[in-house]
Amino acid sequence: MDLNALRLFVDIVDAGNLSAAARKLKMTRANVSYRLKALEEELGVQLLRRTTRHVEPTPVGAGLYEHGRNILGEVAAANALISNMGKSLQGHVRLSVPTGLGHTLLSPLMVQFKQRYPDITLDVVFDNRVHNLVSEDVDVALRIISTPPDSVIATEIGTVDWVICASPAYLANHPAPQSLADLQQHAIVCASPVGQKLKVAGTRPGSEAQEARDQVVLEPTLSSDNFGFLKEGVVAGLGIGITPIYAIGEELASGGLVQLLPDYRISVFGSRLYMLTMPNRYQTLATRYLLNFLKTELQAVWPRLHR
Repeated sequence: MDLNALRLFVDIVDAGNLSAAARKLKMTRANVSYRLKALEEELGVQLLRRTTRHVEPTPVGAGLYEHGRNILGEVAAANALISNMGKSLQGHVRLSVPTGLGHTLLSPLMVQFKQRYPDITLDVVFDNRVHNLVSEDVDVALRIISTPPDSVIATEIGTVDWVICASPAYLANHPAPQSLADLQQHAIVCASPVGQKLKVAGTRPGSEAQEARDQVVLEPTLSSDNFGFLKEGVVAGLGIGITPIYAIGEELASGGLVQLLPDYRISVFGSRLYMLTMPNRYQTLATRYLLNFLKTELQAVWPRLHR
């Protein structure tokens, strides 16, 4: 079997359909279809079930895909080993990070990584979606979620504490909320899911069997996926903010913001930070160095951000 034909087949499965594979490979859809048919005729088996919008591996195709992934990974590793002999660490890594966390914490870390490994090409995407890592060609993703998808390898970095807060100026003109339900009477500054209302849950500590859990549905009056911008709005007195503590720790410590409803453990979009990778994707040396760097740096700083 020709290695290029195997690579074509793996790319088709990764892309999910022939049109997407053709765009990725910079080929016509007809050419991709012709080469796939030639491979199936060479092997004497059907590898993919085709519909107008999707392709799905047959049992034989699924087996070939897994072996093909491993073979191509080993070839890539051999090429990388040869090309890097006597050179500094090289390679290309595509990293996807949440917008808010990316701007507040990860940007300086990525600069440090690039300074340490200048010959690694680093492609950083700021994105909050829990998307398909394969179709987006993402090597590593950081996401704040409660439960990671089953299709990925997830490494937990730490928990994410959410805080309800306001500026002293806002509280001078508005009564402080005494319960989650009271938030409905206030202007709310918070990220919000597109096309949906914001659901905020809060648990008041007690014995495990007696913990009281409340939930409220809110409509933010100022919304963005950029927590730096939202923080500025809360500090300016535009409303009550609901934000992860890593974004406002300095303002809480200095008194620029005041924590509200401190007895509640708040849950909004996700409760944990995870590092995600694909189980069947070969990890280059550059990718492994980035994974180790992120894990070491984030696990060192994360506890200090949640005191």
